[in-house]
Amino acid sequence: MKYSYQITEYCHRFLAMYLEPGDVCVDATAGNGNDTEFLCRICGADGRVYAFDIQAEAILHTKERLELSGLNTRAVLIQDGHERMGEYVKESVSAIVFNFGYLPGGNHSIATKPDTSIRAIEEGLKLLKPDGIMSLCIYSGQDSGYEERDAILSYLKGLDTKHWLVILNQFYNRKNDPPIPAFIVRLR
Repeated sequence: MKYSYQITEYCHRFLAMYLEPGDVCVDATAGNGNDTEFLCRICGADGRVYAFDIQAEAILHTKERLELSGLNTRAVLIQDGHERMGEYVKESVSAIVFNFGYLPGGNHSIATKPDTSIRAIEEGLKLLKPDGIMSLCIYSGQDSGYEERDAILSYLKGLDTKHWLVILNQFYNRKNDPPIPAFIVRLR
């Protein structure tokens, strides 16, 4: 079997080890709907996926993608900031997926910001059930800068080791600020 080593596909393979039909998940940055579709497929007809994005364009792309794949009944699409996910999601979740940066193909001046991203991670940690997982695709570089990357990595380093396992990966031999895949597993 040939694997792709794009960050989102790499994260999907890791997440798949933790998910099963009937799970409740959150796509904290819906974007073009790739992660939302993945979560809807793996959680099945009995699962539920909450997908957040502040951009109407992203919600529309995600809605269209889910309709084309016949998965639109499995997701709740919410046009609001991911830092407010706790206002909408009232149950414990198995997984939360983040892609920090800007909407691929969209306006690069509209991107996630360090303060709201860290608040969103904190909100997500409150929702994760034991053995639940959070996936973070951290993009940095020319358009998205380094401030958010550095703030997120600093925050992750400070998480209590009794409650959280943080796994940080890197594309070590790639140039030009490759994305950083990170995972947080709730231990208790």
